[in-house]
Amino acid sequence: MTSELDIFVGNTTLIDEDGLWVGGTVSDAVALRVRSGILEQTGATAAVLQSDTMDHYRTFHMLERLLHAPPKLLHQLIFQIPPSRQALLIERYYAFDEAFVREVLGKKLSKGTKKDLDDISPKTGITLKSCRRQFDNFKRVFKVVEEMRGSLVDNIQQHFLLSDRLARDYAAIVFFANNRFETGKKKLQYLSFGDFAFCAELMIQNWTLGAVGEAPTDPDSQMDDMDMDLDKEFLQDLKELKVLVADKDLLDLHKSLVCTALRGKLGVFSEMEANFKNLSRGLVNVAAKLTHNKDVRDLFVDLVEKFVEPCRSDHWPLNDVRLFLNQYSASVHSLDGFRHQALWDRYMGTLRGCLLRLYHD
Repeated sequence: MTSELDIFVGNTTLIDEDGLWVGGTVSDAVALRVRSGILEQTGATAAVLQSDTMDHYRTFHMLERLLHAPPKLLHQLIFQIPPSRQALLIERYYAFDEAFVREVLGKKLSKGTKKDLDDISPKTGITLKSCRRQFDNFKRVFKVVEEMRGSLVDNIQQHFLLSDRLARDYAAIVFFANNRFETGKKKLQYLSFGDFAFCAELMIQNWTLGAVGEAPTDPDSQMDDMDMDLDKEFLQDLKELKVLVADKDLLDLHKSLVCTALRGKLGVFSEMEANFKNLSRGLVNVAAKLTHNKDVRDLFVDLVEKFVEPCRSDHWPLNDVRLFLNQYSASVHSLDGFRHQALWDRYMGTLRGCLLRLYHD
């Protein structure tokens, strides 16, 4: 009785740069490689292509446990992989599909959400294997960095060796999962992951404990100076901003200052003037409600309902939105009776950037 064996002998471990081993089956990868014209280009037979593809998959399965903790890949001695290929391997393994991340963004990275992957896979057209890998990667990164102090992006880069851009994307995913921001409502479906990631970066930079570099209030606390958690004291203080709409004189003066500065500069000036108080109440009331977890989760829903949709219904061009928000924010500094300028700047500096990103005219 004879047996046929496929034997590959080499010194440097070969890594398929197309990364087909990440998301599909061997047969799927073979079919894709055939369609790419590789047989004609190399003169190889279908059997050799099948064996070569299976070899890549075997290599990947042996490497996968190391990819769960990428620094181990750098320090292991079994596989001889050049540094550039190691970096490629890590980036490919931790890459994700935007269609997938939009389905799970802001959800708890739990077993319950993982059960939904059976439905997410056909909805997005992404293989179940790839969905599971991406979900497990999100959860793994979250678990590693959730108790760490310091920069969220730096912690992710240090422990997972991701590129700066990918680490920032993972920081946004972790931040949204930790704060459970709602992103799945129908009125938010027009927003991309990039839109939410942009807003996450602004909030991490300005609204977290880590953003202000505060000293721990409790020596035993492990939750201070973290980029994952919103600064609860800041959120409590935001209630002080209500005076801007509760005090009629301040509200009228604020409106007068903004209208005077923007007269002749906005194409939608009359619409802005007529709707100023409603828009201002919306923006200030969003701030005042952020002391409650549910309202924190609904932040993006509220911003779209209270500001984006009213402006869109009046056909505001994006540049008019920008001019209004800039003047609306700056004019508060001319209100003599207002005593919370620094708090206002910290709130509106971030909110202005988010609103401009959320507004698609």
